[in-house]
Amino acid sequence: MKSYAVVIPARLASTRLPNKPLVDILGKSLIERTYNQVIQAIDPNKVYVLTDDEIIINHCKERGIQVVLTSKNCLTGTDRVAEFAEMTNFDYYINVQGDEPLMNPNNIEIIIEQVENSDGEILNGYAEIDLEEDFRSLTIPKVVFRPDGRLLYMSRSAIPGNKNGEFTKAFKQVCVYAFPKKALIDFYKCNSKTFLENIEDIEILRFLELGYEVRMLKLSKDSIAVDVPEDIEKVIIHLSQSND
Repeated sequence: MKSYAVVIPARLASTRLPNKPLVDILGKSLIERTYNQVIQAIDPNKVYVLTDDEIIINHCKERGIQVVLTSKNCLTGTDRVAEFAEMTNFDYYINVQGDEPLMNPNNIEIIIEQVENSDGEILNGYAEIDLEEDFRSLTIPKVVFRPDGRLLYMSRSAIPGNKNGEFTKAFKQVCVYAFPKKALIDFYKCNSKTFLENIEDIEILRFLELGYEVRMLKLSKDSIAVDVPEDIEKVIIHLSQSND
């Protein structure tokens, strides 16, 4: 059996939504809601919030959440996970973004199941896009991949496109990943964002640019990532409809 930890990177200094992890959503912070979804799938003893801020450290400790202080020099959330990987010795690190308050626990279970069958691959999730609004959104990464599931490219732009500019069929990233330790260490050694990663502001592209294969797994599409204030309203509507 492969060893693994589930990690949730979180930082206060978000440019699009300041203090994002602590944003209140119907009485619970964003990071607490994300954590509560994760522990429906996995033993809380295997779950760690990773942050560079003492405010989040204290917030998590008050709620009984395992939390680890990382440096303020991490370029991205994945660099934060890589820094944690250097401190620990797991085979795989399951990364759930800290802005996923509606993450389906079954998505995490699917990723973990595939880790057991994986030979050092990077794993990431995808789901079909239903709305043209999401296809056009610059906050939702779109994915294109080979028939066998290996990632070709990921972009904030509307891909795949056609000469008429029409929305036909597309897929979005679901922000749960599985990284083998070696891949994370190589990622961290870059010390800077790679060319395409920097343009798109999509961390998974650094792995592609380093020559790693990323296998995309079909997951449920009911998650709503919180990137901008408008996303909070979408989450609140969803939670209100589900009587949470």
